[in-house]
Amino acid sequence: MSNQDGTHQDETPTTRLRRELPAEVPAADVGADAPEEASEPSLTGRQRLVQGLWPPRVSRAQLIVAVLLFGLGFGLAVQVASNSESSNALRGARQEDLVRILDELDDRSQRLEDEKQGLEKQRQELENSSDQAEEARKQTVEKEKQLGILAGTVAAEGPGITMTIEDTKGTVEADMLLDAIQELRAAGAEAIQVNDVRVVAGTFLTDSGKSVSVDGNKINAPYRFKVIGKPQDLEPALNIPGGVVQTLEKEQATVTVERSTKIVVDALRAAEQPDYARSSSQ
Repeated sequence: MSNQDGTHQDETPTTRLRRELPAEVPAADVGADAPEEASEPSLTGRQRLVQGLWPPRVSRAQLIVAVLLFGLGFGLAVQVASNSESSNALRGARQEDLVRILDELDDRSQRLEDEKQGLEKQRQELENSSDQAEEARKQTVEKEKQLGILAGTVAAEGPGITMTIEDTKGTVEADMLLDAIQELRAAGAEAIQVNDVRVVAGTFLTDSGKSVSVDGNKINAPYRFKVIGKPQDLEPALNIPGGVVQTLEKEQATVTVERSTKIVVDALRAAEQPDYARSSSQ
């Protein structure tokens, strides 16, 4: 349709809208502008887990906890191994040896029970005595004698054993004699003398060439132990499987143990005064 001027006026509103809108973008162009990362393959769950765990990120607190757990585990492993060795040694023992070991344990328990009853008796005597001061003095004198025997300041006599170790090869060392002393103490020895040296709580043994020194006093073989205690406990303690006698015999030493109703321990030690310790009783 045209007006009088000859110009066309049949343009529709749609044509005018298209002129105002931006040019359409072809679909192919939109795909070309997409980011290149979309074309890369995505990571799997396992790959993401590996990336999260490695390299490890350990804090200082976690490291300290790990070290403590390692130390605890190592200690438990050592204890289990030690218990296994002890159980294996008992498992290989003969029936009569096991019976003797049980008897020794019963004897030790009985000695402790007797000591407990003795202390309770002393307490009751102090409580019931009309003259408690005199009773306390008597018990003090008796206790002083007992402590003198333990300290080696007074001589002692009583039943016990004599153990003689012949060492012609010079293979007996200080630690072997120390094991014998400890085993005798565990079996209830009350007084011990090795050759001419009194053994007390602080006694130490060292090797001195092919001999042994006890508290700095050199002694030579044969080593003669005089021990006061219950013979029925002392001798079996030395002869248990893997014990003192078997260990010394493996070193080609000859061991002789004799029981006696009277053993005299007369080697004495000078009474020592402590440098710093003082009695706290008023």
